[in-house]
Amino acid sequence: MSTHEDSTTNPFEQARQLSIEVSRREALATAAKFGLGGAAFAAALAGGGDVTRALAASRDAKLSANNNFVFVNHATTNQFFVPTKNGAQDACDLLGSKYQWTGSATSNVSDMVRAVQNAINGNADGIAVSLIDTQAFNAPINQALSKGIPVVSYNADAANKRMAYIGQPLYQSGQTMGKRIAANVKPGSKIVLFIATPGSLNIQPRIDGAKAILGNKYQIDISATGVAVAGEQPAVESYYKGHQDVKGMFAVDGGSTAGVAITSKKYGLAKKGVYTGGFDLFPETIAGINSGDMGFTLDQQPYLQGFYPIMQLFLYKNSGGLMFPCDTNTSLKIVDKSNVTPYLGKSRFLGTA
Repeated sequence: MSTHEDSTTNPFEQARQLSIEVSRREALATAAKFGLGGAAFAAALAGGGDVTRALAASRDAKLSANNNFVFVNHATTNQFFVPTKNGAQDACDLLGSKYQWTGSATSNVSDMVRAVQNAINGNADGIAVSLIDTQAFNAPINQALSKGIPVVSYNADAANKRMAYIGQPLYQSGQTMGKRIAANVKPGSKIVLFIATPGSLNIQPRIDGAKAILGNKYQIDISATGVAVAGEQPAVESYYKGHQDVKGMFAVDGGSTAGVAITSKKYGLAKKGVYTGGFDLFPETIAGINSGDMGFTLDQQPYLQGFYPIMQLFLYKNSGGLMFPCDTNTSLKIVDKSNVTPYLGKSRFLGTA
């Protein structure tokens, strides 16, 4: 008996022969079934390619389609989202797609809902929205999904039918802050938690998480600083001037945290034994940590909150729904004096470039 397998008994050879023998009509039907570009497929066959190569060429033509994705944001001009936009642009450059940055500069939910509706009416290939309200986005998201437009949330989340949340686990991040406070501030002390917009789902869960850890062991003030970044530092400073017995000053949004850092440096709070901390990577916050005027901040990697939504929406769209978006934790990393060095200087990943 020959040591070489006959082509009639080799299953791999049989499969190859079978693929070659598939008629052009059957192949084109297969391409149509899976939504592959018929023109690219036919061109590959006409050039003498086999079915496998033709299918691959058709697939690549479809994947390079110029998809249009829409971000709906609650603070469109806030410097926090500079790296988010960088991440979205980098993903689009990789995938041959484009994105639009829409929403509200002042956390106006009605403006954001209209932006979602505009994206639906414009037949967007996918929508990423910061869900800062528990109910307002439910109906438009349902409408988008019914039209076959995938929707993910980023930076802020609510319990509705969006496909996935991409961002920091907000309540847990507040708990992380609470534990850091408890380890560095004596129980019974007065502390303050600053928040730009109380009730907004991108930051309120952080306050709730911190309070759950701190319980009734501290005298806790909650102070609203306002949605405009320019007004947050004066609000923080005003609080301190009226409460100089405070032993801890903390914030749950980037602008308020920068305000804490500036106020701490101005009044020498670290030397007075006032512990400080907050969220995000504003230059003032990083400089304060580096100089010792600020205790810590939590990095939620905003770059990834732009990059991953584009990648997941693209894959869902171009896989015919096989690559379903998945929840993605973008970070709970604490940045303090021990690890601040990589954050110094300019970087498109931090938004300082």
